[in-house]
Amino acid sequence: MALAIGLQLSPLSYFCLMTFLSAFWHRLNLWDQHLFTVLNSKWTNPFFDAVLPWLRAPVFWAPLYLFIAVFAIINFRARGAWWCLFFLATIALTDMAGNYGFKHVFERLRPCNDPDMAGRVRLLADHCGAGYSFVSNHAANHMGMAVFSVFTLRHIIGKWIWVAVIWALAISYAQVYSGVHYPLDVAAGALLGALAGCITSWLFQDRFRLSIPVHSTGA
Repeated sequence: MALAIGLQLSPLSYFCLMTFLSAFWHRLNLWDQHLFTVLNSKWTNPFFDAVLPWLRAPVFWAPLYLFIAVFAIINFRARGAWWCLFFLATIALTDMAGNYGFKHVFERLRPCNDPDMAGRVRLLADHCGAGYSFVSNHAANHMGMAVFSVFTLRHIIGKWIWVAVIWALAISYAQVYSGVHYPLDVAAGALLGALAGCITSWLFQDRFRLSIPVHSTGA
């Protein structure tokens, strides 16, 4: 009881802490908005304008993930099916954590819906989206899948597996470039995804672990 009382802040200490946190968040938000403006409106070119919004669309990346799932099942059979299940579990984990652990807690508006950013956003996506901005689920989901793939496939694919991380970073960058997320949203989302990918890959490796198929050549 005495320890609990000792840990309690005095009204003055609490006020000072809240003032500091409010000032820190205000400054961080200003930096984030400035970096967003640079990436979304200044460091632009026609090629990125045409390509990066497509990186957000499921029609662009869904066939790739479907191919990876079919490849895993054909080459690794039951373990490949388990790999796909953990792959999907990674997406579910990042998606739920992003929505219920962050978005509905912080309730930060997307830049394309933020009155403070009116007139400063180049919206290249087909729509802004009604959900909150922090964290970016696109960044979390794709980074989670990339990190899971790195730790479970690098001994099979080799150094080329790091293309998965570059792919996830490109999709994350596209969220800012297209005007639907702030840089801090995608950075935090990517960190969340990386953590989820580490957890699910550790669980998968501990129980299943893929091995390079050995095909018999016959007599």
